[in-house]
Amino acid sequence: MTKVYSKALNQTINIERFIGQLKSKSKGPSMILTAGIHGNEPAGVFALNQLIGFLKMNNIKIKGNLYAIAGNLPALENGERFHQQDLNRLWTNERMQHLQKGKLEINDKDTAELLSLNESIQDIIKQDTGPFYFLDLHTTSSETMPFVVMNDSLLNRKFTSQYPLPTILGVEEYLEGPLLSYINELGYVAFGFESGQHDDNSSIQNHFAFSMLSLVLAGLIEKEAVDFNKYYATLAKNTMNTRDFYEILYRYKIKPREDFQMIPGYVNFELVEKGQQLAISNKKPIYADAQARIFMPLYQAQGSEGFFAIQKVSKFALKLSAILRKIRLDRILPLLPGVSWSEGSALRVNRKIARFFTKDFFHLLGYRSKRLDKNFYLMRNREIGSREVEYKNESWYSKK
Repeated sequence: MTKVYSKALNQTINIERFIGQLKSKSKGPSMILTAGIHGNEPAGVFALNQLIGFLKMNNIKIKGNLYAIAGNLPALENGERFHQQDLNRLWTNERMQHLQKGKLEINDKDTAELLSLNESIQDIIKQDTGPFYFLDLHTTSSETMPFVVMNDSLLNRKFTSQYPLPTILGVEEYLEGPLLSYINELGYVAFGFESGQHDDNSSIQNHFAFSMLSLVLAGLIEKEAVDFNKYYATLAKNTMNTRDFYEILYRYKIKPREDFQMIPGYVNFELVEKGQQLAISNKKPIYADAQARIFMPLYQAQGSEGFFAIQKVSKFALKLSAILRKIRLDRILPLLPGVSWSEGSALRVNRKIARFFTKDFFHLLGYRSKRLDKNFYLMRNREIGSREVEYKNESWYSKK
């Protein structure tokens, strides 16, 4: 058993890897809710513990299977983000290939948690028939309205558009090895939910409301079985019913041994002007590169992303990208100079040539880049591996 403490509630609970699970004999989807992959984010763990208890106590019938899973158990018990390595940066293609071949070296607690957590997830995928929904619960070090963060796939967009929440696209372009990027590459609906500040009681409430809504929206429980409007209103009130999509403009990456300090007081989605001071690095000021909205400013000791800058995506761009992806226009990309297929479904792009094509062009077609070296990008598309056929009969899929 692992003891997890909530500063917001001044309460400690005992949990195991599975905070709880509910299974039904009725055929239906499988929802996997994970929380506490960062040990200094206990709000999701407490919310899932409350969720399982609420469903059991009120004898609410589900259709399909529900799994509530805790992430980094040692880090949760110690109240630290991670022990030696960030568990939510370990799910890289290379590391997962080593794991599948039995060649992954377990040298620290965080990697051991990766092995255990992955085993639990793979067991569910093997034993259940799906469709599968993977939702990862998080909180932030700064104040924020609740929001969704996800890899940019049409399946993810369609499902998450049901929430009264703002959505951040393209995180896979900036973060190496998040759990949900790995799940998305398997083709499933998978996205993260950020409910608020780490130790704010409202973060637990938002997680509970979001989880309950998700069960209804995915078809695991009937809308009439719970107070759907109440939970919907909880999120809508805290976001002013904002449903905009945003894209990351740039990220400030903290270097090893860098003395980084965010200027106090910034909150998520706050508008900043070009040239406005945002942080201090090694006693030198850091200024905003452009007018944008600040995103995920770092106000904790552990972490490698100082802040992100985001901008709103137009409805026209969202609709255009959906059309272009459905007709598979990306098949013409290897005909462009300096562009070729790599690793089967990825694109290898010459950086000197790519400068003539904006990032927005590749984003429209669903491709997000990783820098291979000084000469080349590697671009991956979440649409290619999408298990769209497995979700076509779901009630939300056909909605406009």
